[in-house]
Amino acid sequence: MDIPNWRESFEREIEMAEAARAAGNQGMARVCARRAAGVVAGEYLRIHGLGLPGPSAYDCLVAASQRPEISSQARQCLQHFLLRVNADHELPVQVDLIEEARWLAGELLG
Repeated sequence: MDIPNWRESFEREIEMAEAARAAGNQGMARVCARRAAGVVAGEYLRIHGLGLPGPSAYDCLVAASQRPEISSQARQCLQHFLLRVNADHELPVQVDLIEEARWLAGELLG
C-alpha cells in the first residue's frame, strides 16, 4: 500500500476545508485546516528526526509548537490551531486557519 506523502495529505485536507467553508460549515473547515497543519507539523518533526509524539494532528501541533528552533511567528501560528472555540462555536481570535495552514507549510517545510 502506498503511503501518501505529506503534500498529498496536506492538499487533500485543504481541499476538504475549502469545500466545507463553501458549504457554510465553518466547524468542519476548522477541523480540516487543523488536520492539514498537523500534517505539516508531523512532517517537520519527522524530517528533524524527532518522531511523531502521537497519532493525532493535535499531538503533532503541540510538539512542533514546543520546538525552540522555530520562529515566534510559526509558534504563534501553531498555537492558533490549538485554540478551542467559545460557546458560539467561534475561535477567540480572528484568523483564517486555511490560510494559516498554507503559510505554515511554506514556513516549516519550504
